[in-house]
Amino acid sequence: MKISVILKTLNEEKRIGSAIESVLTALSGIDGEIIVADSGSRDKTVEIASRYPVVIAQIQAPAKASCGVGPQLGFQYSKGEFICLMDGDMLLDATFLPAALEYLRENPRVAGVSGHVNEVNLDNLEFTRRVQRNAPENRSGVLDRLNGGGLYRRTAIEEVGYLSDRNLHGYEEFDLGQRLRMRGWTLYRLDRRFVDHFGHSINSYVLLTRRWSSKYLRGVGELLRAGSEQSRLKALADELSEIRLWFGVYVWWAFLLACLIAGFYTVGGFIAFVCALLLPIALMSIKQKSLSLGFYAVVAWCFHAAALPLGFFASRQPPSKWIESRLLKSG
Repeated sequence: MKISVILKTLNEEKRIGSAIESVLTALSGIDGEIIVADSGSRDKTVEIASRYPVVIAQIQAPAKASCGVGPQLGFQYSKGEFICLMDGDMLLDATFLPAALEYLRENPRVAGVSGHVNEVNLDNLEFTRRVQRNAPENRSGVLDRLNGGGLYRRTAIEEVGYLSDRNLHGYEEFDLGQRLRMRGWTLYRLDRRFVDHFGHSINSYVLLTRRWSSKYLRGVGELLRAGSEQSRLKALADELSEIRLWFGVYVWWAFLLACLIAGFYTVGGFIAFVCALLLPIALMSIKQKSLSLGFYAVVAWCFHAAALPLGFFASRQPPSKWIESRLLKSG
């Protein structure tokens, strides 16, 4: 079999039908399979997916939903020479797979190739920031990770042991990218569309609190914990600017606390507290050319920084351990 397309799902009843149909169109003339890797949907995701010629696998207890579980779950049941990874709320561009296969054939040391992720819903501040900043999903050429998914060589994945770390609630693409790069593989993003992504359209701050409760924000801490166990902690610290940012937030909090304590004794301390509190918001608002985006960015920093130690000290399962699951439909 040439390609296994893994669709990661968790309560995607609104989009899963369209996602599968876009993959079926893209696989026309290509020997392939579609695997719906479901992390325990409580809506009609599985019911809708079962109407199509797909494989459906769903986690079972004690496995728990995480960003790292879905890809690895699908990989467990895949047979393809190449693995295409995408979310259940994405539409695959019909012309991407042939172009990606050709690039991989011409470049044998490239482990994975992707294209641009077109964000459709921009009424959410999180996705607006994602489009505006110089994020990996917005750049073409050689990259350190393939955010949003892409097409990977099975041989490269097997060389590094597993597709995604089941313990990670975020940053699973970076984790995979670093493990591949440390084995001499490279990753590449073509200057063409890969998918249309229909992200969350809910209020940005509601999304932020949901990501806290789902443990998504613990991803960096969990990644640091994995790195500490796999002798790549220094490489993570060098490559992930977010880590330095979150530790900068800790310094900012400490300074705010010192100013607040001083404010009980002097007016200057209170003034320093107010200025220190507002300065990052002002600077980010100027950078983003938007007060709402600037304020949201600083709030998001605080959420991420607070979640980092929770992720680092969380318990871990062996990342390559078989994920407890059941096969709901075999194709």
